[in-house]
Amino acid sequence: MIIPIKSLEPATLTSIIEQFVLSEGTDYGETVYSLEQKVAHVRLQLENESALLVYSELHETVNIILSQDYANRKDSL
Repeated sequence: MIIPIKSLEPATLTSIIEQFVLSEGTDYGETVYSLEQKVAHVRLQLENESALLVYSELHETVNIILSQDYANRKDSL
């Protein structure tokens, strides 16, 4: 299920994004980005809907995935 980011308090959304960034261990190549920069990048992706905040009822978890990955997963069901 997609969670509309506007339905969350800003602090809650920031916490979710921070947890995602810290747990993913995302590699940004040779450039080193601060946590704040990574959070801003993910927030922008959520705002322009190139990434989605999704809730898994099965696992009772919240995750951030690329929109195209969500569409591909949905098409394969």
